[in-house]
Amino acid sequence: MNIRKGNPEDMESVLGLIQDLAIFEKEPEAVVITVDDLVRDGFGENPLFHVFVAEVEQEIVGIALYYYRYSTWKGKTIHLEDLIVKDKMRGTGLGSALYTAIMKQGKKDNVRRVEWNVLDWNTPAVKFYENSGAKILEEWRVVQMDENGINSYLEKL
Repeated sequence: MNIRKGNPEDMESVLGLIQDLAIFEKEPEAVVITVDDLVRDGFGENPLFHVFVAEVEQEIVGIALYYYRYSTWKGKTIHLEDLIVKDKMRGTGLGSALYTAIMKQGKKDNVRRVEWNVLDWNTPAVKFYENSGAKILEEWRVVQMDENGINSYLEKL
């Protein structure tokens, strides 16, 4: 297993893993980004995200995609958007290796917090995160406004 920073040539495989995650999370039609979007947004002058890829025998079988945020309480933080491991590689330590790569990046960058979301029904992931020492904040709610919601809100103004 090899964990390394992703490059533009990896984005087709990255998109495939993102689509696999959408299927796992029961939203197969939710992914609208393209390989071109990923290349543009991740590898331009001001990249919007970074990604670690996990390779086994030259096949990308996992990713950890993250970006930087700013907390008014903590300063620079990392947001782990997705940690994805192909079904056939679950239970091999690959997910743990990607998770460790993110934590090492946070330490290297002197961030005061790494945060992410986890679905409450994904009990293996919840247990993994709890066993790693992460806190799951039950009292916080994720809030989102999708494109239709944004348009609807602005039309009411």
